[in-house]
This record gives sequence, C-alpha cells and structure tokens, in this order.
Amino acid sequence: KETRKLKSKIKDKAASPIIGESKAIKEVKTMIDKVAPTDARVLIIGPNGTGKELVAQQIHAKSGKAKAPFIEVNCAAIPSELIESELFGHEKGAFTSAIKQRVGKFELASGGTLFLDEIGDMSLSAQAKVLRALQENKITRVGGEKEIGVSPRIVAATNKDLKVEIAEGRFREDLYHRLSVIIIQVPSLNDRIEDLESLVPYFLNQIAEDAGSAPTQISSNAFSELSKIDWTGNIRQLRNTIERLTIMAEVSIDDKLVRKFA
Repeated sequence: KETRKLKSKIKDKAASPIIGESKAIKEVKTMIDKVAPTDARVLIIGPNGTGKELVAQQIHAKSGKAKAPFIEVNCAAIPSELIESELFGHEKGAFTSAIKQRVGKFELASGGTLFLDEIGDMSLSAQAKVLRALQENKITRVGGEKEIGVSPRIVAATNKDLKVEIAEGRFREDLYHRLSVIIIQVPSLNDRIEDLESLVPYFLNQIAEDAGSAPTQISSNAFSELSKIDWTGNIRQLRNTIERLTIMAEVSIDDKLVRKFA
C-alpha cells in the first residue's frame, strides 16, 4: 500500500501522457512537438475539463527547460487583491498580513515554465503588471522598489474567448498579442468521441492501480452507451464517470450500468 502511494505521488509530479489517436488530438500533439523546443509563448484555449494543464505540462516536459521548475498559477482561484503578491512576491510589511518577505511565482519559475491557468479571469491591474514583466523581463515585489530580472517561459490557458473579453474591456489586447505567439486549441471530448476507445481503458487501469486491484472489465455495449453521452464536462467528467461505474460494477461494466449511473 505504501509503495502504491509513493508511485502515485511520483506519477502526479510527472507529465501524464495525452491519450487518444483522433485527428483532433493528433493535431494538438503535433503542435506540442513543434513549439516545445522553442521559447515561444503559448496560449492554450478550450472548454473546461479538456486537459489544458496537461498540454502545458507536455510543452514543459518536451522543452529544454524540462529539468527546471514548472510553476502553475490558477488565476481564477486567487482573489484579485492577492494575485499581484502571488505572481511578483512581496516585501515584509508591504501590507497587514505580510509578516515576512515572499518570493513570487515569476521568480520561482525563472529559467523554467510559468503556467498562467485561467488567465482570462485576471484583473486588469494585474494584467498591466504581467504585460510589463513580459516586455522588460523584470518584476518588482509588492511594497518593494528593487527591480528583479526574471526569465520564465510563459504558457497561458483560458476557457474564455479572449477576443470577446477584449471587445468588452475585460482583457488587454496588447497582453493578448504578447501571450498568443502560438495558439493551441484543445478539442472537447464530444469533438473526439472516438478517443473513448483509448481513454476508458486508460482510466480503468489508472483507477485499478490506485486501488491495488485488477482493472474492471467493460463490454462493447457499454462503450456504445458511453458514446451517446453529451460530455459537457469533457475529460474530467469522463474520469469521474468511469470511477463511479467501477465502484458500482459487481462483475463488469455493461450497457445497463452505464444507462443507470453514467
């Protein structure tokens, strides 16, 4: 059990493979192979749950910075009043709760990759400072005056249409052009439904490995039922569905089980 836990921790830190052989996902893999060896900034777009973070991890893993840090910031999960401290760090006493100096994510990722997830949710004031950091390769900690040189590769992702956000005044056009040297569109699961044939066994094996048991078997009729589902939650929804079906299956997963619990 302890060995399985250790393997799981190691696996979580490594970039997981991108599963699927559909035309849409092959195009994504080709783009990753082309852009990874470069220092070009990449903007990854696509619906929630499609695996944009996985694409960012693959870009880093296949780059010359693979042994350097991969630092992720979820811009949607951090309050707007704290995002600048998170990105650029702060000096002791910069604000009430700043009891000690903090190094920001731009510094931590210097020489590696900084992944700005859900960048479409970043405040305009933070966008302005990110733009300056990209233009000058320098940042200033909150409450500080000293300029600090930084050199992370920037990979950003969003589920929003940034051109609409720009038109409605919620996203800076100049920042968009800085970030979108390369744009990778990650397809929804509904647009790559044939990949269920490889995704489902992958998740069945993954779930079994985590549980320390043999993979649950699945019938061809069950695959047919799965292909009829509207996968609005994409890969995340599929993973949860397969785990639920595995738990509820007595012997194997069949079409009746899928209709009842998927």
